[in-house]
Amino acid sequence: MLQRFVDNVLAVTKESVKTFTYESLNNIVRLINGVSALLLTILPGKATILEGIHGWELRPTFRGPRFPRWMENGVSSFNQLIHELSVDSDTSSVDYSSAEEDSDLNIYPASPSSQSSRASGATTFTKGSKVPAISESHQSPNLRSIKKVLTLRDHIVHRATDRRRGVIEDLHLAIEIFIEAIFDVVHKAAHFILSPLEAFRNLSRWISSHNGGTRENDGSVLEASFTTATLGENDPAPTERNATFHQSLNTDARTCQDVITELGYPYEAIHVITADGYVLLLERIPRRDARKAVYLQHGIMDSSMGWVSNGVVGSPAFAAFDQGYDVFLGNLRGLVSREHVDKNISSRQYWRYSINEHGTEDIPAMIEKIHQVKTSELKLSQPELELETDDQLYNLCAVCHSLGGAAMLMYVITRRVEEKPHRLSRLVLLSPAGFHDDSNFVFTIVEHLFLVLAPILSPFVTSFYIPTRFFRMLLNKLARDFHNYPAVGGLVQTLMSYVVGGDSSNWVGVLGLPHYNMNDMPGVSFHVALHLAQMKHSGKFKMFDYGSASANMEVYGSSQPLDLGEYYWLIDIPVNLVAGRKDKVIRPSMVRKHYKLMKESGVNVSYNEFEYAHLDFTFSHHEELLAYVMSRLRLVENTQKLSSSSPRAERLKKKGQ
Repeated sequence: MLQRFVDNVLAVTKESVKTFTYESLNNIVRLINGVSALLLTILPGKATILEGIHGWELRPTFRGPRFPRWMENGVSSFNQLIHELSVDSDTSSVDYSSAEEDSDLNIYPASPSSQSSRASGATTFTKGSKVPAISESHQSPNLRSIKKVLTLRDHIVHRATDRRRGVIEDLHLAIEIFIEAIFDVVHKAAHFILSPLEAFRNLSRWISSHNGGTRENDGSVLEASFTTATLGENDPAPTERNATFHQSLNTDARTCQDVITELGYPYEAIHVITADGYVLLLERIPRRDARKAVYLQHGIMDSSMGWVSNGVVGSPAFAAFDQGYDVFLGNLRGLVSREHVDKNISSRQYWRYSINEHGTEDIPAMIEKIHQVKTSELKLSQPELELETDDQLYNLCAVCHSLGGAAMLMYVITRRVEEKPHRLSRLVLLSPAGFHDDSNFVFTIVEHLFLVLAPILSPFVTSFYIPTRFFRMLLNKLARDFHNYPAVGGLVQTLMSYVVGGDSSNWVGVLGLPHYNMNDMPGVSFHVALHLAQMKHSGKFKMFDYGSASANMEVYGSSQPLDLGEYYWLIDIPVNLVAGRKDKVIRPSMVRKHYKLMKESGVNVSYNEFEYAHLDFTFSHHEELLAYVMSRLRLVENTQKLSSSSPRAERLKKKGQ
């Protein structure tokens, strides 16, 4: 009787302590959020800055935008499925707003036709779940529509939804575990005092079982695991797999492959080795028999994730694939994991590169790999192409953003100087880097400081990135908190925008993307930053200055680095330049400088402006931009059709027959 009374008292006390600590923590968080809201009211320019916070979450939405104009034809079956679902959900009041609230319902649908997608998307099996069976013949159209929505809701891919915990949620969990542990000790001590004989029996049983299991558990202490049932890829029977303790950290470490395959698209990873030994990841959404391909190149501190981060309808990579393109996603060197053929390469050796290496090593290696793959696949699938005398059996367009645009221009010009084929049919450059003389005051201060301190910092600083796994994990979790507490997120967004000169891009949302995870992240080489400072200081789009006439002479054959703007006359393909009126990182005046020099050099170039900030070109859904990019890509396709109807093509066709 006394023991039961003590148990009840301990249970009530434990719950009271939990409630008190929870409420105390929540009040502190509310205070921080409230103070952030007050600070936001007095910060100037917040209205313009905060309008960019949208479209950054990597999760599908039922109430997403309708099909853009360029997706009227050739849309994939999965896109059609999502489109029908969004129409049905408008009448059935299905809400899909929170991964935490609907965590038990977040499971993905089966992939469309691709076997590789099906193989990569094993679905989690929940023990004891039941699916009601309804006879199809007895259902009304309304009921079938509702059933369709509910069935799809029960099979939405949970792994493409951001389900990580933030720092505040982790604190809640840690507090609960700590309180449970303390009261468990108190509970055992009370039992020992009130029932010593029973306590001794339990203790002896525990000691004997522990000694008996020591040998079996030896060597496995560090990697605690538990089994979960999973549906097999080919066998529908549930199988067991081990999940390690590290998964309990619950950070978002999805890769571009995860996002692509879980949205129902095929995927292929191609490892490319550059001439200087760097191992690059060239990712692909393959259409092996397509004779039109597109190469997407990211910018600074970014990865291929940027081209798929807006989900099915809003991402350039999926848009191009749905229009029949073979899609290649390039990743430049510069990961914290330091992928290199020399596994023992030092940090100083790995990070010793500038934008030169992006344009003369990384991009050439990836485009040559694309050429090898496409040529072999097309000849294998379409033997009649063997009769064609052209070296290139396909058209390859490049869509590049920011630093990727500067590297691509460098690639085309240097290949033409070396009299080697660049294999491209068109360039679409979104806010390309290269000219930075008209940048804002903040960048001007950073440029002067960097040029002055570079000789001092160079021996000690190799690169810029978040240095440890703990701090990368903390950033990943804080990004979730910034979303959960909008006033805090808005304050951080506003302050970060001030740092980059008032650009209204969704900087906080970008920090939440999973390529900034505890295991890896893209970084910036010290020499890349120095190269950008040199460009800004000189007002020219030039290659890296090695600091002395002798060093430059050894690399370039002249005492000064190559001024790429003077060689724009070598560009022999159409170029489409796109600038953002709200872009404060690379202003429209800087992009217009590219346009002016190209126009004077006789390049087939066009220039367009949109109401976008710098990161809106990749990380926000904009139908207008996607429609424009797809229309530029189709120009190459139309040119191909015209050339295929030429007399020479007819002669080849007759010869083949």
